[in-house]
Amino acid sequence: MSHLSAEDEVELQSLLKQLLRSVSDRISGAPSTECAEEILLHLEETDKNFHNYEFVKYLRQYVESSLGTVMDEETKDLTRGDGQHAIGSGHDTLIHAVTRRTRDSAEYEHMMQTLKNTMIMVVESLINKFEEDQMRKEEMQKQHSQSNSQYIDNCSDSDSSFNQSYAFIRQEQLQVLAEKLDPSRPKEVRWEALQALCCAPPSDVLSCESWSSLRRNLCAALTEPDPDLSDNVLQFFAKSFSSSPMNVTREIYTSLVFFLSVLPQIRLMNDFQKEVTTFWIRHPEKYMEEVIESTFSLLSFHQEHGSASPRTEKALEPIHLLALLDIKATWFKKWMHGYYSRTVVLRLLERKYKALFTFSVCVFVSVQRSVYSGRELEYAFFVHSLCVLGKLLIYTNGRKLFPIKVKKRKDPVSLTDLVLEKGYNLLFVCSDSLSPSSLVMEVLWMLCERTECAAECLYQTAVIETLLAPVIALLDGQKSPAATLTLIADILARIANTDRGLNLFLYEKNLLVAHSERTFAALAIVQFTLKLLDKELSSLIESDTSHTLCGAFIFVCRQIYNTCEGLQVLRPYGLHKAVAAAWKKSSSLSERIPTPVPGATAGASTQELQNMLIWEETLLDSLLNFAATPKGLLLLQQTGAINECVSYMFSRFTKKLQVSRCEKFGYGVMVTQVAATAPGVVALHSSGFVRALVIELWSTLECGSEDVRVVRPKPTPMDPIDRSCLKSFLSLVNLLFSSQSVWELLGRQPLANKSEYTLREMPTSIPDLIDRLIAVNSDAKINSVFHYEQSHTFGLRLLSVLCCSLDSFLLLESQYNICSMLLQSQRENVTEPDTSEGEFIIDSLSVERNHVLVRVSVVGGPSERRLPPRALQEGEDPYPWPMFSSYPLPHYTLMRLLLLLVHHCDFFTCSFFLLAQTLRSVHFWHHLQTQRATRAGWRSVGRYGSYLKLLKDDALHNLTLLMKHIKIFLSSQRVKTSSELITQQDGYPGHDWLASTVFLIMAGDMDRSLRLLLNLSSLLTSAFIWPARIHASVHVPVGVAESGIPPVYWCTAHYVEMLLKAEVPLVHSAFRMSGFTPSQMCLHWLTQCFWNYLDWTEVCHYISTCVLMGPDYQVYTCVAIFKHLQPDILQRTQSQELQVFLKEEPIQGFKVSDYLEFMEGLERSYRDTVLTDMKTIGNPAE
Repeated sequence: MSHLSAEDEVELQSLLKQLLRSVSDRISGAPSTECAEEILLHLEETDKNFHNYEFVKYLRQYVESSLGTVMDEETKDLTRGDGQHAIGSGHDTLIHAVTRRTRDSAEYEHMMQTLKNTMIMVVESLINKFEEDQMRKEEMQKQHSQSNSQYIDNCSDSDSSFNQSYAFIRQEQLQVLAEKLDPSRPKEVRWEALQALCCAPPSDVLSCESWSSLRRNLCAALTEPDPDLSDNVLQFFAKSFSSSPMNVTREIYTSLVFFLSVLPQIRLMNDFQKEVTTFWIRHPEKYMEEVIESTFSLLSFHQEHGSASPRTEKALEPIHLLALLDIKATWFKKWMHGYYSRTVVLRLLERKYKALFTFSVCVFVSVQRSVYSGRELEYAFFVHSLCVLGKLLIYTNGRKLFPIKVKKRKDPVSLTDLVLEKGYNLLFVCSDSLSPSSLVMEVLWMLCERTECAAECLYQTAVIETLLAPVIALLDGQKSPAATLTLIADILARIANTDRGLNLFLYEKNLLVAHSERTFAALAIVQFTLKLLDKELSSLIESDTSHTLCGAFIFVCRQIYNTCEGLQVLRPYGLHKAVAAAWKKSSSLSERIPTPVPGATAGASTQELQNMLIWEETLLDSLLNFAATPKGLLLLQQTGAINECVSYMFSRFTKKLQVSRCEKFGYGVMVTQVAATAPGVVALHSSGFVRALVIELWSTLECGSEDVRVVRPKPTPMDPIDRSCLKSFLSLVNLLFSSQSVWELLGRQPLANKSEYTLREMPTSIPDLIDRLIAVNSDAKINSVFHYEQSHTFGLRLLSVLCCSLDSFLLLESQYNICSMLLQSQRENVTEPDTSEGEFIIDSLSVERNHVLVRVSVVGGPSERRLPPRALQEGEDPYPWPMFSSYPLPHYTLMRLLLLLVHHCDFFTCSFFLLAQTLRSVHFWHHLQTQRATRAGWRSVGRYGSYLKLLKDDALHNLTLLMKHIKIFLSSQRVKTSSELITQQDGYPGHDWLASTVFLIMAGDMDRSLRLLLNLSSLLTSAFIWPARIHASVHVPVGVAESGIPPVYWCTAHYVEMLLKAEVPLVHSAFRMSGFTPSQMCLHWLTQCFWNYLDWTEVCHYISTCVLMGPDYQVYTCVAIFKHLQPDILQRTQSQELQVFLKEEPIQGFKVSDYLEFMEGLERSYRDTVLTDMKTIGNPAE
């Protein structure tokens, strides 16, 4: 490279020129050559395209060609033969050693010398070419130099792409400028000197020997009334802020701070305050600390010398001007945002400038209403101080500054004093246009959103007592402004929305009422709300905001009753009845208001109607939120407004509206809670929710997104359920999770089974969906879908989840012969369908059908049955499990399924297949099945029982007699219902799994089984572990009996959710995040006595524990199971498969005996609440 040809020199010049043009914007913005040099030296750190420049590539190639051999040799020398580094074990150590030796080599020295000589030649040649461009700019340079010729040297030019000149100034010239800027000089001389100074690089000015005198004279010019001088100084400072390094801007800022006096200077300072946070972290902390300290010094110094008589005119202080320009203290919020700067701010406030903080507190605590009568300046100062204090309070070290001593106060101001005495009192200042109430509300909202901050500032007995003082006063017959009460209700709602705040309302007697008695805050709130609803408070009845106030306090109650523990406290007051009565009254009144006639002038009736509709929606929304808990859903159903509430929810759900300003999740959890019950799913169906869900699913599954432009073909889905359909799949699973929901949506609903389907024909109901996706038994159905394999796989996966509910499967099998359809599809899926010698074709559909058929044919716990996999395995035999197309199951399959069954299993494993076939001829299946199906079922049961050698000859007969006796006994204790629910007609809508369990425990002895069940029916426990026993029973109120909501849901599941939140909070949160509820899972497990989820011994232990220890142990058992499953639940929540996992997978490794100690602990903590409420099953709504 030391002997370059003419072509090489031209190439290097071109590459260097290209690099300079690429970074011209950066260099042209530099105030001096030193800054430009710094930019070039650090270009690799700041320019992401650095390694793409051709000049850089050229240099890299040259270095590699010159030093590559040297580095390879050094690496070999430093590495031993065994692969270990001679100089250390670290990879970085080897790199450093190779680098050091390479730099010390003769080759490196020769390369650097050659490179230096070559680049000098290239740069000199390039400079010579720049002279031509310089000549063309000469005229412009002359104009510039005429006014500054005596101060400015010849300019250094660059290529035309730079389009900027750099002015250089000597120390002697700066000394002359400093003298000419002296305040004693004439204005014209000073102005001319300022003009020259503005053309000089700020870094040169600040580094000169005469900077101290320049600084003093510049600051003196700032105070001049003539804007020509002060504006030029500000221009110089602004230029320094925008283009100088941190050390320069720091010096300029501190100069500006110490000589501030007018508004433009404050504005410039404030702009710098708000921008400096974006870059000061890249510089030493001392720079940032100097900026912060100079600011605090300015504000503290002026306020100390700014005291004057209240009646005399007071000079404006810098802090007043800063408040006017930045009323919300944005600069302080930015300084407090990052830990890097927040630490310095709090340290300086605590150690050196506490007077500034004291002054802000003093302004806040001493402000009076008169301040807002035309005194905007003081108002701005107050707002600024309020924002500063609010930002300080949200941080721990900021709160440590309290208590603080202020003037004119004997005692120091504590956090509680700040919130109560002033923050609370300012809420009552609502008449002025410059009211501080809304600003105080913003700060209180901010405090509520931070747990630790709210705990110290708001979650205090004194704070709650003060906030509720107007409420207590109104209950005692005194008066209080409605607008203030609305603001207080907003704060109370935000406090009640947190766990700690809710506990403060529910469990601490922190309110002093009449006769020196104390009561709970929640009780005072609900009593006040009831009086507002009943219009018993005369001072508030005539208020224009009475509905707004009432709605605000209902919203506070809503934060309480939409939790299980809160509802337990508020339920005795009958708030649901009062809200429902108010809604019915409002609804009837809105119907009486005449509809506005088109063309007529809008009068009072139009506004009245609008207000009435808003009030009606508020009440409906409040009623709807009772459905957030299982027991609350029962209360909502008892009001008779469940259909209207669900319709209202669907209208908001379709618009993707938030539940409320305090809710973190949407309506998903509430929809799931409602769908778990028969009346709830009927309301969802009538509202159009089910139809919308089915149409959305079909559109996603079959049609795709029509409004998305197709740029490339969609990839073939690799998962059984494509990610685009997962949300709809989980929504369907949640909707059909309960067997009662399946009964209501599918009961007595035949499949279409059309001979022809058009591609545009979309399913609109659950039976339609089953017809098109699950019961695909004809070519017409296959040809009616675009993606047959994907859609049918989706349907089979949905069927698998549905069949995990034994009652749901019995309904599907009895109505649609699902197993026969699946077996027929397997028979047709062979290599030679026309002969009997064909082999099964192993594909995704046949594997999925095989899994479903085995799942629905065999019953057992985690160690009692094994299901075939859903995926192929690697190796020569990808699917070792046998396929089958007719019953009974293949011998090999049965042996694998029954491999772990031993002496204690008895009849359990065979029972489900027996029941699924025989119950068609027993109490609730006789009207659904033909005699042919019944006889075939009996033959299948006989073959299956004989093979297992578990049934005696009269076992099936004994089971039939037992079911008939139980049916007669229970039917005599049921109310005659007029309900239109399918589940309330023709007896209990499902199989009596508790009776079947007892029959198996008694080894098929009908007499012993009947005697035990009759004795059990007299115990309270039977109402919870025996769902068929309490179904539509005369032992509960008629309204509850006709509701279709079982006690195992509104009582057991309710307390499971309450205990989960307290004892296993991670599981509770996981359910909320999944849009799924623990109550659904409890209802599913308990309805079928844990069949298919626990081993037979554990099922027996569960029943024995509940009978011997008490019905509340049913709650404790469910909580223990959730605790046992916590790791799996958390993992499945992340993968969005919690519902499917809990529904399809058995409970592995759970033993009742292992959790008895845990359950006993729950009994000691919660029995008084849980068991007491269970005993009131006869009147649960009161």
